[in-house]
Amino acid sequence: GCELPAEWRPLSEGCRAELAAIIVYARVLALHPDPYGAYNYLPWQRRPPGGGGQGAGGLFYSAEIELLCDQAWGSMLEVPAGSRLNLTGLGYFSCHSHTVLQGYAYFFFLRMDENYILLPHGVNFQEAIFPDTQENRRTFSSLFQFANCSQAQHALGFASDWEIQEDNRLMCSSVQKALFEEEDRVKKLQQKVAALEKRNKQLRDRVKKVKRSLRQARKNTRHMEQMNRKLSEKLSSTGGQIPYINSLKQENSHASYLKV
Repeated sequence: GCELPAEWRPLSEGCRAELAAIIVYARVLALHPDPYGAYNYLPWQRRPPGGGGQGAGGLFYSAEIELLCDQAWGSMLEVPAGSRLNLTGLGYFSCHSHTVLQGYAYFFFLRMDENYILLPHGVNFQEAIFPDTQENRRTFSSLFQFANCSQAQHALGFASDWEIQEDNRLMCSSVQKALFEEEDRVKKLQQKVAALEKRNKQLRDRVKKVKRSLRQARKNTRHMEQMNRKLSEKLSSTGGQIPYINSLKQENSHASYLKV
């Protein structure tokens, strides 16, 4: 279950931010154990209702978060700064971990399922939660207006290199699009090659069957020729004895006539 696709390659946070459905900058207010949620359970530890036990207790939980800024530009979530949301899908899973600590702020890549439940969005099978550090603020500075955030220390923006980051985002987007198109083209070519190889194998099998039938027909022809030649030789060798046999029949019939 942890094996990545064969064509997988890592992507930068900037590239994955363009593909994430929702991006928020929020502080964790509280954590709530959630061992038997729709997403937070280990199959071998899940127990039937009423079975008691907390086999998965402490591994999985949900979090109540408060948005410190408006959602990132381009996000699908339309809620203002100060809003409080519930986030599930947190904990220690078999192939990845989505963990947070109460009282700390993070940048979240999120998605919403068909039941409007918010979950971490691990774009490209990579990390979906980033701690609040200067480096990460700089990484996501083109997505948020920190000057409008609720905490005063966020007023220090990164406008000096905003244009550079925008150029990088555009470049990343075009490269990503070209990469996906190239992978799609390669995949289609591989499918065509596989289909041609299958067709070629079918043709080779048909050619083998035709050659086998041709060899059998030639063998039968040679056998018939040998039989005809032997029959002709036999007929030619017995051809001189036929008049003698006819004369014997005539003599026997004449003798019988005289006797009567």
